[in-house]
Amino acid sequence: MTVIAFDVNETLLDLRALDAPFSAAFGDAGLRQLWFSIMLQIAFVGGLTGNYTDFTTAQRSALAILAKRQRVTLSPAQADAIVDGMRTLPPHPEVRDAMARLKARFRLVALTNSTKDVAEAQLRNSGLRDLLEAVYSADEVRALKPAAAPYRMVAERTGVPIGDVRLVAAHGWDIAGALAAGCRAAFVARPGAVLYPHAPQPDVVGPNLAAVADALLR
Repeated sequence: MTVIAFDVNETLLDLRALDAPFSAAFGDAGLRQLWFSIMLQIAFVGGLTGNYTDFTTAQRSALAILAKRQRVTLSPAQADAIVDGMRTLPPHPEVRDAMARLKARFRLVALTNSTKDVAEAQLRNSGLRDLLEAVYSADEVRALKPAAAPYRMVAERTGVPIGDVRLVAAHGWDIAGALAAGCRAAFVARPGAVLYPHAPQPDVVGPNLAAVADALLR
């Protein structure tokens, strides 16, 4: 049976819930997206240079960098409100119903760059944990997606060939990593999400998880 591995942040959970603490800290909710990009850059540079940086550490470092760039004094409480806010993100409106429909035909797991304790908290607090047979963190293999190791971990731990793992994600870099590792993939094209042009392309694309579920269930 095919294993569907869901990315968590932005794919299942809505980071717009962090707009309020970003407005409080920086006076501009729009800086949330820049913060997320800086955080990914820190994490990816760590992977490329052999200096592994976990996702939570990368988030805090990205806040410090953003504060310097914006010439803002960020208090510990303001930083905590953002980083701890990652644990209580709500799901996108269509997510639970789409996952429930997929669960009738596929094995469902999560695969995230968040640390295991954060990921478990996220999925419990969002009311999605009961739909998943397991939650896997790339931190467990100390190699963040899009490195091949996290995708291979899912195949190994679920006991299926890697070609029977399908990643569902709203990030072009995640889709590229999964396909390069030998998985199949489905892209959730949320607003602003774009596939990478210099990589294999997924066979399923939809504007939200409901549309992706429809395509997978056909």
